[in-house]
Parts: sequence; C-alpha cells; structure tokens
Amino acid sequence: MINKMVVANLIQRPMRSLISVSAVALEVILILLIVSFFYGQLNGSKASQLGVGADVLVQPPGSSNLVGVTGAPMPLKVGDKLRGLPHVAVTAPVIWDLTTKPTLEIIYGIDIDSYNSIPPSFQFLSGGPFQGPYDVIVDDYYASGKGAKVGDSLLLLNHTFRICGIVQHGKGARKFVPLATMQDLIGAPGHASVFYVKADDSANVATVVDEIKQVPGMENYSVLSMQEWQSMMTPENLPGFATSIRIVIAISMIIGFLVIFQSMYTAVMERTREIGILKSLGASKLYIVNVVLRETALLAVVGIVVGTIVSLLARHAILYEKPTLRLFWSAEWVMRATVIALTGALLGALYPAYKAAQKDPIDALAYE
Repeated sequence: MINKMVVANLIQRPMRSLISVSAVALEVILILLIVSFFYGQLNGSKASQLGVGADVLVQPPGSSNLVGVTGAPMPLKVGDKLRGLPHVAVTAPVIWDLTTKPTLEIIYGIDIDSYNSIPPSFQFLSGGPFQGPYDVIVDDYYASGKGAKVGDSLLLLNHTFRICGIVQHGKGARKFVPLATMQDLIGAPGHASVFYVKADDSANVATVVDEIKQVPGMENYSVLSMQEWQSMMTPENLPGFATSIRIVIAISMIIGFLVIFQSMYTAVMERTREIGILKSLGASKLYIVNVVLRETALLAVVGIVVGTIVSLLARHAILYEKPTLRLFWSAEWVMRATVIALTGALLGALYPAYKAAQKDPIDALAYE
C-alpha cells in the first residue's frame, strides 16, 4: 500500500520528479566520467611504461614522476656515463613532449636503434623505421582509429610528418618521431627527458640503481626501478589527483543534496492537507518519515540507473570519437557513485521528512 502511494505521489508531480531524477543522474555522470578520465590516464601511463621494457628510469633532479611533465633538461652525455656501468645492457634517451592538440597525448622523440634494442622490439605491421627527419611511427590503435596508412601526412607539433611505419601498440607512446627532430622542435639540442635503462640481468636491477646513484654528479638524479616507479603511480602519490576527485565528488553531492532538499521540502509544503489526513487516520511520525524517504530513495535509484547508463553511452561515444584515449571503468566506482548519490539524496530529504512528521493533524486539516 505504502509503495503504491509513493509511486502515485511521484507520478502526480512529473516535472518535479524529472528534475530530481536528472540531478541525481548528473551527480553520477560527473563522478563516473571524471574518474574514468583521470584513472584512464593514470592506468594508461603505467601500462605504456611497462610496455617499453626498461628496468630503470633515470631523470634529472627534481623531475616529476608524471610522464611528459619533465621536458628535456638532461644532456645526452649522461648516457655515456650510464653505458659505462658494468651491469647496464642498453641505455635509450627519450624526449617526452606533452601536447593537447588535437587531444591530450605524449609524443616520444626516440633514438630508434637504442630504443628498439630494449625488448620487446617494435613489431611493424606495415612500413618500417624512420627514413627521414620528418617521419613518424604510429601504433595500430591510432592508425585504425584515424584510418591512417603508411605514406599519409600527419600534422604534428605544427609540422607535417609522413607516416613511415605502423607498429603494434604498447611500447610507450602512440606516436614516435626521431630524437634529433624532437630536440630541434622544442629547442633542446643534445638533451633528453629520460634515459630508459635495461640491465644485463633482471636480478641486477637493484645493483644498477645503486651504481647509477654512485656516479659522480648524479647523486641527486631521480633513479627508479620500474617496479618502484609503478608503486609510486597511485592517486595518493600524484599531486592534485586525489584532491581533484574529491572536489568533483563534493560538488556532485552538493548538487544532489540541494535539488532533493528543495524538491522534497516543496512537496511536503504542498501536501500539508494530505499529511493531516494520514495522521488523522493514525499514521505515526515514523510512517510519515518513511513515506518521504521512500519517495526520495525511489527518485535516487532511478537517477542512479539513468546516470550509469548515460555515463556508459558517453564513454562509448568518446572512445568512438577518440579511439586512442584511455578511459577507465569499474564496478567498484559504480558502487561508490551509487552510495554517494543515495547518501546525498537521503540527507537532502531528512529535514523535509522531519517537518512533515512534526505537522499537527488539526492544523494540517485546516490548511488551505
């Protein structure tokens, strides 16, 4: 009986119910899409670095662990010192360049001989290595998403490049240009952002890290094994990452709270006479509170379902339009968004429910 009354009350006010459902849905969409983007970039960065195959990352003092942020402040002669160490098999200099056009991505400037010496090597699906300074290698994800093929032109870093090869995805970036070309384009001749180091044996990785730190002049360099770097790439260790997520969640929860509060408070005021009738028939304060909270819970559940479906559709649309973009999705975050949205909605309904329960039946029946 009470459930039928709850549904009837919501149907009787379709516009208000629609606004409440939309607010909760928007709350869920904001949380899921922001989390999808942030965690997608984080997980994508971790996976791409593992795919390079290096054992150790060497960066200049004070550099960020975020790929693409460092720039190119390290002279290439550092590589000569690294190659002279007893347990170093390969040293590959790379320039990371973070660009936002046409989408957020990191382009690698590589010395293809040393970079490709770190297993797994490039698996060319078509074409081959660089033939000229303005050649670019792209991965199969980019090629399939853009319909690109070897010989096509590609506007990159405000210059026109020719696609010389298409490789299997996973070895770092989606686009690679010659190291010397990248140095010229960003104004950093003779420099690199990072040195990828491959040890002669996986058992010697810790030894290589210690050897590098003992090289004169490199005491303050950032030298991390790939395992150490992976362990540091968490939301808690990245500046602003966790804070940004919390801000989005807080804003979303406030939106849901305010809309539900306004909607249920107005509904209670409009149904003063109805509440009086229920109380005169013996309805307890708890019964009245139960009705209001059930209405709110139903609105929230519908909003959560709509928000989750719209988020999934939006994610698929984004990936269709931007196939190279990495977007995260997990049932855990769907559950978190559900709990957050439901909690915010119920909190917004508590005071209106309390006001409804406190109404005097005689005053309510006399209300015009």
